Amino acid sequence: MTTARQRQIDLNITPYYHCIARCVRRAYLCGQDKLTGKDFSHRRDWIIEQLKRLSSIFAVNICAYAIMSNHYHVVLHVDLNRANNWTVAEIIERWNMLFAGNSLIKKYQSGELLSENEQIAINNLIEQCRNNLTSISWFMRCMNEKIARMANAEDDCHGHFWEGRFKSQALLDVKALLTCMVYVDLNPIRAGVSDSLDSSDFTSVQERLFTLAKKPSKFVDEKEIAQPSSLVPFSATESNDVQSIIPMPLLSYLELADATGRAIRTDKPGYIPEHITPILQQIGINPSSFFRVVKNYRNLFKSASGSIAQLRQFNQNFGKKWSKGLSGSRLLYPKAA
Repeated sequence: MTTARQRQIDLNITPYYHCIARCVRRAYLCGQDKLTGKDFSHRRDWIIEQLKRLSSIFAVNICAYAIMSNHYHVVLHVDLNRANNWTVAEIIERWNMLFAGNSLIKKYQSGELLSENEQIAINNLIEQCRNNLTSISWFMRCMNEKIARMANAEDDCHGHFWEGRFKSQALLDVKALLTCMVYVDLNPIRAGVSDSLDSSDFTSVQERLFTLAKKPSKFVDEKEIAQPSSLVPFSATESNDVQSIIPMPLLSYLELADATGRAIRTDKPGYIPEHITPILQQIGINPSSFFRVVKNYRNLFKSASGSIAQLRQFNQNFGKKWSKGLSGSRLLYPKAA
């Protein structure tokens, strides 16, 4: 039975979520259809452009993404602090970029005198728009509806483009976030369609590498490393707002992703290179099991990823007796945790 979205997403628990949307019947509607020979790869550019456009409108930041031939992954961060600081005018402007304003909003914007009931209605509407602009459900709705309309117009057809609702997964701490990001960034390598990070097209890790390559002279100083403005940046520097960064040096993440991708690509039991072990230990991840967890991530975790204690609390908050993830958590987190 399908679980209601309000029983899967709670920003009071975590602002980080991994979302997946798959094309109907798992057809190659965003890649090259092996049956017909038609190439729809340009639609993957549509998805990336729409992701970035919506991220600039919503209080939703992109940590990682991978656009495959028949589905896409995106790791999102909801920035409630940013949304709470928006003025009424900013909220209306952002919402009007998504939907046509109703007559009451137009009356408010024109400066016309509002009745007491109209003012109450406007206040309620503004707060509802503020909440919607921090909603992953609304973000993904705007995301998928736009792409579906464009694809159906191109194909001159009607009907579903996406296979039901998108799937969401709560990432309950930084360890879960980084593990999921590596899994997402390595999707093309894991699927066998690329053999390196820089050849993994339509991924956030490739975008980070290409941005980094534009200023190679600054590689030594982590603070000066170039990073994509459309993605949540990595930083080893202490920050008052830890949610505005991914708390890890970018070069360490790229080393970790590269080593994991090489281990996955060899089809042999993965091993931990000596220079990778300290990176994993520093963030509290079990080095001996990390590659195995990334390779089998979707089989190990379902609605949430985190420590056993966090998963049990997550289930309790949503009234669940059990959910998949305990075995994955035992592998990912050191026993001392």
